[in-house]
Amino acid sequence: MTTTNAATAPSVVSGTTDLPKSSSSNSLSSTTGSTLAGNFQTFLTLLTTQLQNQNPLDPLDTNQFTQQLVQFAGVEQQLKTNDALSQLVTLQQTTQATQALGFVGKTALVDGSTATMKNSSATWHLNVPSDATVDITVANASGQTVFTGKYTAGAGTDVPFTWNGQGNDGTQWPDGKYTISATGKDVANNNVGIAAQVQGTVSSVDLTQSPPLLTIDGASYTLSQVKSIIATSN
Repeated sequence: MTTTNAATAPSVVSGTTDLPKSSSSNSLSSTTGSTLAGNFQTFLTLLTTQLQNQNPLDPLDTNQFTQQLVQFAGVEQQLKTNDALSQLVTLQQTTQATQALGFVGKTALVDGSTATMKNSSATWHLNVPSDATVDITVANASGQTVFTGKYTAGAGTDVPFTWNGQGNDGTQWPDGKYTISATGKDVANNNVGIAAQVQGTVSSVDLTQSPPLLTIDGASYTLSQVKSIIATSN
């Protein structure tokens, strides 16, 4: 992607109910607020009451009794399965937290359109699906358009665009946060969707959120928004 005097760039250029942690009848009896565990306890009560009060001359049909026992076993197994799933979720959350902590201090490329200009230079990485003519608009933190430009870009998943902070009228804008908007047309004049990504250093991780949130240049991102980790030279 080529640039005017106002910009420089390379030529190519997102609810479940908590389940009881139960492994015995004592724990089940203490979780009547849970629907499944409550049904389980109710089933036991109905079954024992039915056995205690059945007519000795007309006892419970064997087939019905067997069916009820099967239901009993099925509910019990479902509770155990839910407990196991709950443990897996906890392990997954722990893994995500550990992974997120490993990003602190690293330079990451994430989905986003707002970059921080430092020393009169701001860079975005564009995902251009096919060769296209790209219209770029840059706005400041107040939403004011400070620069527009039209460029020819080759297809690529990481096409950098660097702006030197100069407006179309030659005004040098101060360092700060700027947001890019990019649209494209291919050789057949069809619209081309262009996504933007930004690069920054992970300064902190919020582990109170699920999934954890990474702070990059003052903005929060999830792990799924991280596209790559960029090695930095010492």
